Amino acid sequence: MPKDLLFEIGLEEVPARFLRAAMDQLKDKTVQWLEQSRLSHGEVEAYATPRRLAVLVKGVAEKQDDVEEEVKGPARKIALDENGNWSKAALGFARGQGAHPEQFTFKELNGVEYIYVTKSSRGVETASILSEGLLGILSSMTFPKNMRWGSYDYKFVRPIRWLVALFGSDVVDLEVTSVKSGNVTRGHRFLGTEAVIKEAAAYPEILRSQHVIVDVKEREKMILEQITQLAQEKNWKIAIKEDLLEEVLFLVETPTVLFGTFDPSFLSIPQEVLITSMREHQRYFPVLDEQGKLLPYFVTVRNGDGTSLNVIAKGNEKVLRARLSDAKFFYDEDQKLEIKDALSKLESIVFHEEMGTVGDKVRRIRKIADQLAVDLQVSGTEQEYVSRAADICKFDLVTQMVYEFPELQGVMGEDYARKAGEHETVAKAVFEHYQPRSASDDLPSTLVGSIVSIADKIDTIVGCFSIGIIPTGSQDPYALRRQSQGIVQILLSKQMPLTLSRVFDIAIGVHAELREMKRQGNEIRKDLEEFFSLRVKKLLSENLRYDVVDAVISAGFDDIMSVVSRGNSLMNAVNSGDDFKTTIESFNRVSNLAAKATGASVSESLLQEEAEKELHADWMGIQKPYLAALAERDGEKALELLGQLKASITHFFDSVMVMAEDEKIRSNRLGLLAQIDHGFKQFADFNKLVY
Repeated sequence: MPKDLLFEIGLEEVPARFLRAAMDQLKDKTVQWLEQSRLSHGEVEAYATPRRLAVLVKGVAEKQDDVEEEVKGPARKIALDENGNWSKAALGFARGQGAHPEQFTFKELNGVEYIYVTKSSRGVETASILSEGLLGILSSMTFPKNMRWGSYDYKFVRPIRWLVALFGSDVVDLEVTSVKSGNVTRGHRFLGTEAVIKEAAAYPEILRSQHVIVDVKEREKMILEQITQLAQEKNWKIAIKEDLLEEVLFLVETPTVLFGTFDPSFLSIPQEVLITSMREHQRYFPVLDEQGKLLPYFVTVRNGDGTSLNVIAKGNEKVLRARLSDAKFFYDEDQKLEIKDALSKLESIVFHEEMGTVGDKVRRIRKIADQLAVDLQVSGTEQEYVSRAADICKFDLVTQMVYEFPELQGVMGEDYARKAGEHETVAKAVFEHYQPRSASDDLPSTLVGSIVSIADKIDTIVGCFSIGIIPTGSQDPYALRRQSQGIVQILLSKQMPLTLSRVFDIAIGVHAELREMKRQGNEIRKDLEEFFSLRVKKLLSENLRYDVVDAVISAGFDDIMSVVSRGNSLMNAVNSGDDFKTTIESFNRVSNLAAKATGASVSESLLQEEAEKELHADWMGIQKPYLAALAERDGEKALELLGQLKASITHFFDSVMVMAEDEKIRSNRLGLLAQIDHGFKQFADFNKLVY
């Protein structure tokens, strides 16, 4: 009869940021071991709180499944010698499989007879392998950081304080660092006690009685419901940031939501400062009004019940007041610092030992941004804003507020620049040049901010590539992938008529002018093209089929607006039905024969058949508008024009012998196909489409 399996690892408090991955890892490793051990089972649930990791498996079989496996051996001609006796190869196969030659059978596979042997394995009792299995799962777990404790060499995320291992109602014997398994768990550190678990299935309810909500999904639901109820009662908008909710979720075992207040005089500080201080230092949720303006309240989650919440709230208010007082002091002191003095301090901050100081970086950003502005033909006034924004974009790095809260870089720069009398466009650009900070962040809203943002990002990327820092695998310490993705998104969102190669050339030229580079510009450019091709592919893959992405990227991705337009048009056509499939087939027939051409020149005097004259005339008729449509990034129009060739291509192949005996005629026909195929390849490589 199947039994439930429970394995709980009791720990000292584990950092919240480790717990989600640890819980998922424990579940995955348990499922993997069960499958490898041929143990059938039902639903698997993983649990985690700050003091425990646990997995509960429903309906684990009491015995391993029996298995029969058919193993293929040598071919018959190798297995038997000339006298019909078993060869050394056959006998060696038998020994290796623990079988006797009498068990061999012959079966044909792809026209060849092979010897086969059927191996049977009888399943053992589940209870006899659980101890070794659970210890193996425990020792195989990995964490970002491990600890050793006492005199033990054993490493784990935090010291192990108790173990519960139950198969049904039976304790599974195992021991780690002198901690022996049992059926006794521990409840909430202050509200609960030790509790005996008589049956594995009772685990969640036993802990609930000890003030521990062990199910992560249930804890999250409780927190959100309590926050929603409080917001409705107070007519508040409580800002729930996903990463903060995730952290709070793994800081508590019994969640109780409460609120507190702070002195409204602190609202004179920019609300981003207050919100950051509350979230980062205190793990509080800020409270906003309907217009998104910060109110003098905060919401927090207590690890406990609803007893004496007013006392808890006052304690939190006292701590927050100290935090906000520090923030106000930093804010007031920063405003005494003039921008020119802040800029001079950047000369002593090293950006990278091989790329100079932050001051050096700012000078490169200015030169790159100025050239981008010229290429984009922005107005004289906007060019001045670009130059000024580039000059001061990093000045807030030396402020006390950014030193205390690095995530506020740009936020404080905008505020301080505005207070220092900078133009609104310039102040806004100081903030926007950091955007997008993440995959979910907004893009710069202004043209000036967009230009400086591209300049900052491409300066970092080219600088890193010039000294051999190129992301590989999961390693990307300078977030170059994110920054390159940001450049691609900005170029597209702002419809900037800039090619990637032009952006590369400007940045490489500025670096070559202002610093010594280890690598040649052409080497850097080649690596940049490969690196950015993956970013463009990622962008396109958000909405397009993989084969459509491959097809349009093969025709070039230097012009972001062009490749996106071509990709969207091709995707719409592919989804339109079978008629377009026959169009693609005609395109691919052209491409396949064009590969045999030695050139792409066509002599009209050598066009003999009406069908080839028709195809040549149709191609010449659409060529100019087709190239114009590509230049205008009108993928839909360009594809429509190509589609007009379908009938004449079909007529051509039905009526014309391309590989004519006359070499000149043959070469001329192949040249016509090569010309047309070259035109196709400027839109996409249609051979990459999968039907």
